[in-house]
Amino acid sequence: MQLSFGYGTRDEVVTVPDGQLLGVLTANEMTHERTGREAVRYALAHPIGAPRLGALVRAGQRIAIIASDISRPVPSHEILPEILRELFAAGCRAEDVTVVFALGSHRKHTEEERRRLVGDEVFSTVRCVDSDPDDCVRLGVTSAGTPVDITRTVAEADVRICTGNIEFHYFAGYSGGAKAIMPGVSTPAAIGINHRRMVEETACAGRLEGNPIREDIEEAGAITGVDYIVNVVLDEHKHIVYAVAGDVIAAHRDGCAYLDKMYRKPIPARADVVLVSQGGAPKDANLYQVQKALDNAKHAVKRGGTIVLIGACPEGLGSKTFEEWLLAAPTAESMIERIHREFRLGGHKAAAIAMVLQNAAIDLVSELPDTLVRRIFLTPRRSAQEALDLALTKYGAGATVLAMPFGGATLPLAEE
Repeated sequence: MQLSFGYGTRDEVVTVPDGQLLGVLTANEMTHERTGREAVRYALAHPIGAPRLGALVRAGQRIAIIASDISRPVPSHEILPEILRELFAAGCRAEDVTVVFALGSHRKHTEEERRRLVGDEVFSTVRCVDSDPDDCVRLGVTSAGTPVDITRTVAEADVRICTGNIEFHYFAGYSGGAKAIMPGVSTPAAIGINHRRMVEETACAGRLEGNPIREDIEEAGAITGVDYIVNVVLDEHKHIVYAVAGDVIAAHRDGCAYLDKMYRKPIPARADVVLVSQGGAPKDANLYQVQKALDNAKHAVKRGGTIVLIGACPEGLGSKTFEEWLLAAPTAESMIERIHREFRLGGHKAAAIAMVLQNAAIDLVSELPDTLVRRIFLTPRRSAQEALDLALTKYGAGATVLAMPFGGATLPLAEE
């Protein structure tokens, strides 16, 4: 069978022998009842686990709405106007509302970026500020020892509303919910303590219960106090296809269940070889972006199998810290040991690659120099077909193959 995988601005075409292909994983076909702002309006009118937002607020309260920063695909310009509509209908004043961009460990925004994120209407109506890790209030400490140090504007608010999108997250299980609090408006030190547990087996995509990072996030949210969330689910084009509003746990879980219907893919068994791509440009501009597809593919490959990672990476590795960690590591295992000692954004993705290498080989089809690929513990291949042919020779006549042409958006779940 002939398959195509996006690779930069062209395709990598691979022929898989008949009878050896277990499946091609793409998003499940779904019909969405509402999209865009209509979906957000409906969610606010039908909250989950809580009354309508207007019943929880009153005039004179200081209200903080936490919004995602520019590194996230969240269409805040569609979400925030609907929230403000509810607040103003309940008598709240514009001067009492502050939109706080959750920077986490990321850089500050320019004024133009803040305006673009929320739209002209919101930007000209309410105050819009970045979270400030240098001006935080300690509200407590989680049972895992994570300090709940929250940016002052959020910590001192009377009402806290968290927004964001829900997608699979490779160690927090899912994004969304209380993740707007931790790491969103927390300090780098607190984020490091929380995130260093990413090396634990149960800190993985699609898992909520028993996930140490997600549980710590939600404990930090409970200590802070989250009054309401408005979260959205996006399709592959980053358009809103579902929204939830209400209780920080109940509404979030509903959104996670909807995401599962779209992107969680049952597979009959793990395969000897997994062919995976991010889908081509612009999603495979660098290895930092392509890592997301790799992390989903690890759930589809047998222990001792091979992942053929297909991504052009014309911009190289994609992150200075990511590159430093990869090039400085004497062994792949050393990056896992390092992330447990000192969490650093960028370094965490290097450690994530090392964690995949504990169970499978990674063949990389890219534009990166062969010497660089080998130096970062991967095996360079000239084409996806070459990589597949060599892997099939390695595993023999009965070898099985799974294909993930949009690996960042599909999460395999083996029936065993």
